[in-house]
Amino acid sequence: MTFTEIAILNIERVLGIENQFLSTNAWAAAITTLVVFGLLALIMHLIARGLIKLFTARYPSELGNNLVLTIRAPISLSAMVTGIALSFRHFDTPPLLLQRVDSIMLTIMLIFWFLAVVRGSRLLLTAMSKQRNGKASLISAQTLPLFQNFSFMVALVYSLYLFFKAWGVDLTAWVASAGIVGVAIGFAAKDTLANLISGIFIVADAPYKLGDMVVLETLERGEITHIGLRSTRMFTTDHAEITIPNSVMGNSKVINESGGCHQKSRIRIPVGVAYGSDLNQVKSLLMEVALNHREVCSAPQHRVRFRVFGASSVDLELLCWINDPQSRGRIVDELNTLIYEEFQKHEVEIPYAKQDIYIRSVSNSQQPL
Repeated sequence: MTFTEIAILNIERVLGIENQFLSTNAWAAAITTLVVFGLLALIMHLIARGLIKLFTARYPSELGNNLVLTIRAPISLSAMVTGIALSFRHFDTPPLLLQRVDSIMLTIMLIFWFLAVVRGSRLLLTAMSKQRNGKASLISAQTLPLFQNFSFMVALVYSLYLFFKAWGVDLTAWVASAGIVGVAIGFAAKDTLANLISGIFIVADAPYKLGDMVVLETLERGEITHIGLRSTRMFTTDHAEITIPNSVMGNSKVINESGGCHQKSRIRIPVGVAYGSDLNQVKSLLMEVALNHREVCSAPQHRVRFRVFGASSVDLELLCWINDPQSRGRIVDELNTLIYEEFQKHEVEIPYAKQDIYIRSVSNSQQPL
């Protein structure tokens, strides 16, 4: 016995209606079916309203309320559409017409459920992208459109599959044709597919994000301005935008100066002084220059290292940290200028390459004939 027949029998018992009356009167049976499913839709509506009040009382977030509001209409509509489809079965309706009515009702339900699933997935993904708690997450503000489009495509493909099934369309030939076409497209667009797959792995692995300063293997340095499925765009320090295919970015070494546990970046200032210079004085001057610069971090502490005995100089290196990697070039320029001025002020010699040329005079007797 179907759910409709059980519901009709229960309503008959409550209202005292004879079963024979409904079995002989198609209109009465159809109306009863509509009433049963109308009551079911009303019950679903009231349950959804109660759930909204429950979520509002227990959770300050509006995600639960929005999700319940999203599925409330499709559930109520599904009950009503099911009642309409079943009410036609109480009449002497031709099987072909019944099949078409079922297909139409299923199509209406699919449309409403497709819209509900798309809206619900967007709500969930948006909430997940905001609740990161300061940690790196696969779903972020930059990758949110990618996941939203992916969820939309999955819902669309599955809805189309159910739509064709509802209308009795055989998809075997379509699937076989799609497989052959997919193989041909794969061979023809292998570079594009390589960029697409690399883009997905870049988004999933997140070696860099928007706004990061990176250095490529080819020594281009700049800020990441766009991460797409096909390519990554970088705005260099020369104020030029470079577009790099994701297959190249995914298979090459990329130095992320903004990565790690903080945004600080270390800079190195190599300095050479003449042999015989007071190294303690030179180290003190370099430390003082770093200490007095407003954009050099106090922690981690800056330091000076004696690196090597050079061919014509004693080579040292000033190591210090800055907060913003984008300011590296300007801060290095300012530190070099300050170091040069301090060395001049304290008469510290900076050696440079020199060549002495000796000219020997030749007497007339020694000149060749």
